[in-house]
Amino acid sequence: MVGMNGPRINANPAAGDSVIPPVNGGPQGGFIGVLMLDTKFPRPPGDIGHPDSLGVPVRHTVVRGAWPSSVVASAGTLRASGLPQAFLDSARELEQLGAWAITTSCGFLVLLQRELQDALTIPVVTSSLLELPRLLEDEAQVGVLTISAAHLGAEHLLAGGVPPGRLHDVIVQGVDPAGEFARAILGNLEAMDFALAQADVIDAARQLQMRAPGLRTVVLECTNMPPYAQAISAATGWRVRSLLDHFSMGSPSPVK
Repeated sequence: MVGMNGPRINANPAAGDSVIPPVNGGPQGGFIGVLMLDTKFPRPPGDIGHPDSLGVPVRHTVVRGAWPSSVVASAGTLRASGLPQAFLDSARELEQLGAWAITTSCGFLVLLQRELQDALTIPVVTSSLLELPRLLEDEAQVGVLTISAAHLGAEHLLAGGVPPGRLHDVIVQGVDPAGEFARAILGNLEAMDFALAQADVIDAARQLQMRAPGLRTVVLECTNMPPYAQAISAATGWRVRSLLDHFSMGSPSPVK
């Protein structure tokens, strides 16, 4: 829904609103549009900003001024930045250019899921957090690895469709904010030591496992974490889900 004052950031959708739409397939000659933050840090294979990560044709559109510090934040901070309208405009442009689905380069943009999907006729999958309601149907608890546990709050989980009564069953763990992974990405640096970054992510996964030893599945909020998914699984024995995994689940179907 787009109101007179621009996109409405709704951090508390009704139960069942965020059923993640399937987006595999698409018309011949089409592509998946990826709304990118305005960044310069390196993106290895597996990162959604790498052209080969989705295994299908993609078109990346940078939303200028969408710095990590403005998006890895609360709904209020995102609203105050004025960026929701810029994301909406870019998504509409990608749809007009032939995109058959839209996704993003940051899981915190789950806050814009309803606004973007309401404005478009093609599937929108803003974040891997949209998988949480389905996973919670089968599991007592589900883990989330995020780039910033200090900023990922209930408003993001609710926007992903997590029922209010199940918020306590989502166990969130962030990486070390002073480590290489967070420093390079949130600091938007031009270089990153991938070995150190992987070590940060694995360390966060092990901390999460100690906090919640019964976990079976972890969702990677951050689209920069999938390059380390296999290493996370090897270190913990978990099933690891990320935004990339969704693109092998069925055929496009917009969900309002």
